[in-house]
Amino acid sequence: MAQTQWTAERIGQFVAVDPVVDRMRELRSTWHPSDGVAVFNRVYLTVTEEIGHAIEAGTFDDRRAAATLDVRFAERYLAAVDAVATGTPAPACWRPLFHYRRHPGVRPLQFALAGINAHVGHDLALAVVDSCRDLQCAPADLEDEFGRVGDVLVLLEERIREELMPGPDLLEIADPLTHLLGCWSLDRAREGAWLAARSLWQLRGLPELAEEFTERLDRSVGLVGRMLLTPLAGP
Repeated sequence: MAQTQWTAERIGQFVAVDPVVDRMRELRSTWHPSDGVAVFNRVYLTVTEEIGHAIEAGTFDDRRAAATLDVRFAERYLAAVDAVATGTPAPACWRPLFHYRRHPGVRPLQFALAGINAHVGHDLALAVVDSCRDLQCAPADLEDEFGRVGDVLVLLEERIREELMPGPDLLEIADPLTHLLGCWSLDRAREGAWLAARSLWQLRGLPELAEEFTERLDRSVGLVGRMLLTPLAGP
């Protein structure tokens, strides 16, 4: 991935989280709040800030590993944002969100979950591999950090559902949104990301197979994102 102005800096032995947080704050002030990408950015900024605070507080046993994973994870999303801004194709997993970001029939909750789907289903696996290369370790050495970051993501998903879920009088069993929510699981996405990371690490000496695996992962996650962004209401 090309280095950009928001790429993380190193402070002593730690990777600094602040640059990626600053970049997401900048995006928050640039986009309209109703923009679908802005909806995801807003909630993702919150979780990135919380992980940064947890790292500073010593919640993670290995602060360097946790910060590296957190930053490499965020960089994948920011790279997609920059690609779209410059007219370069974003990864397939992100394209549905950017394509439907202003669609009046897509609800805020859908935008947020589609972003999490792309970021966890695709980016997290690649971020683990990126981090392993940075830290010169294997995925198994990052399992604790992966698990704790995943726990924060679970809290994020719960917060998203609380803040963006329609009221109980609107969300009836027949509501299409109810069906969509039941078709996607963060736990399954996390499990898939961990399996994909381990598989990619095993394929690191076989670049052609690794590239094919990554492309298939990208496309499959993109298909799920397209489903999550099915318009549920007219203009």
